[in-house]
Amino acid sequence: MEIFNHNANINFLGMRNYSIAVAIFLVVASVVLIATRGLNYGLDFTGGVSLVVDYEQPVQVADVRAALAKGGMEHAVVQSLGGTREVSIRMQPKDDMAAMQESGGQVNLDRISADVMGRLQAARPDAKLKSRNFVGSEVGSELRSDGTIAAIFVILGIMAYLWIRFERRFAISAVATEVHDVLVTLGVIALVQREFDMTVLASVLAVIGYSINDKVVVFDRVRELFRLARKAEPEEILNRSINNTLSRTIITSLFTGIAMGALYFFGGPVVHGFAITMLIGIVVGTLSSIFIASPILLWLGVSKQDLMPVTKHDPELARRP
Repeated sequence: MEIFNHNANINFLGMRNYSIAVAIFLVVASVVLIATRGLNYGLDFTGGVSLVVDYEQPVQVADVRAALAKGGMEHAVVQSLGGTREVSIRMQPKDDMAAMQESGGQVNLDRISADVMGRLQAARPDAKLKSRNFVGSEVGSELRSDGTIAAIFVILGIMAYLWIRFERRFAISAVATEVHDVLVTLGVIALVQREFDMTVLASVLAVIGYSINDKVVVFDRVRELFRLARKAEPEEILNRSINNTLSRTIITSLFTGIAMGALYFFGGPVVHGFAITMLIGIVVGTLSSIFIASPILLWLGVSKQDLMPVTKHDPELARRP
C-alpha cells in the first residue's frame, strides 16, 4: 500500500534552509516556554495525599471521580486497584480548598481524608477508608531527576547504536533531531499547561523511541542507495531516500495516531496525558524525519565513501601480478 509514488522526486532538500530555520525557531521557543511558564507538574512529581477506599459493592471509577468533582475536587486522580471494589485516590492538598482553609493553609491529613470520605459516602454510603498517606515533595523531586537521567541515557544509547550500525554523521543527525523532538513536545505541553505526570514522562520516552524508528528507516535507505549508485550526488541520494520511504513514514504515523486517538477517547482520563503527548510527538517526529534529519546529514558532509563496506587488505593478493 502506497500513498505516494515510490519513485516520486519531491525536492525536500531544496527546502532545507526553511525547514532548519523553522526547527531552530521551534527549539528556541520551546526552551523559552519551558524556562518561563514551566511544566505543570502533577501529583507524581509534587507530592500530595494518597487514599485507598474500599466499597462493599462494585463501583465504577467514573462514579467515584464524579462524586469528587461534584465536591470541587475535579483534579483528583482516581484509579482502580485490580478489582471493582477498591480504588486509589491521589490529589494535591490544594485541590481540597475547604480543608486547606480550615487548617490555615497547612496539610491536615485527617481533615482532608474526612472531607474526601464525606463526599464519597454522600454518593455511596458503603465507601470505607482503607488507608491514607502523605507523599512529600522530596520523592517528586527525585522522580523528576530520575526521569531526566532516563531520557538522557536513552538518547545517548541511540547515538551509540547508530554510530556502530551506520556512521558518526548519522548518530549526530539522529541525536540533534531527537533533542529537537523532545524539546518541541515539551514546549507544546508547557504552552497549554497540560499536567505533567508519570504517564506523560513515559510518553516522552516513547516519543524518543518512535521518532528514532522513522529515522532509522530513512537512514537505511540512504546507505542502500549510496552503495548502489555510482555517480549520484549526496543531495540526490538523500532526496530519493526520503521519497522512497515517504509512504511508509506517513502510513505508520497515521495508524499510530489512530491508536492514540482511540486510547484518548476510550481509555479514560488516566491515559489522556499519555495519548496527547504521543500525538504531539508523532507529528513532530514525522516532520523531523522528513525535513530535518537529512538536511543535517547533508550539512555534515555524508558521502558514498563513508558507507562503503570496509574490506581487509590481503598482502598475498597485492603481490600477485
